[in-house]
Amino acid sequence: MSLKTKITEDMKSAMKAGEKDRLKAVRLILADINRVEVDSRQELDDAGIIAVLEKAVKQRRDSIEQFDKGGRADLSAIEQDELTVIQTYLPEQLSEHDLNELVDRVIASTGAESIRDMGKVMGAIKSEAAGKADMGAVGAMVKARLA
Repeated sequence: MSLKTKITEDMKSAMKAGEKDRLKAVRLILADINRVEVDSRQELDDAGIIAVLEKAVKQRRDSIEQFDKGGRADLSAIEQDELTVIQTYLPEQLSEHDLNELVDRVIASTGAESIRDMGKVMGAIKSEAAGKADMGAVGAMVKARLA
């Protein structure tokens, strides 16, 4: 079953169960996916959908941070609920230990020695960790190791 089919089925089950908050979050996910499909004029595969979901996760995290700074705990809680729903469709995240091993292995295999090699390292990591790690955090980790 494709990821889009699973999300659509979850929308239907949330409707039947009367889970309004979950239904709202799933509809937002499907709207994002449909918008990207219309813009690109092609149907997204699972990898494309994961990219859309990662972008949505990043947006929610940024919103939560801004709402917390602004003292809007009510809006922050709504964003947190949406974030939780979105994350259920992403692949299991790499543990800190696995992520450290991946970064070390890629740095060694690419022969990276300075910050100038960061693009090469990040490209290799992105192909392996797509959807499984926050690439912003990975970038900071790589930068610290190459500095």
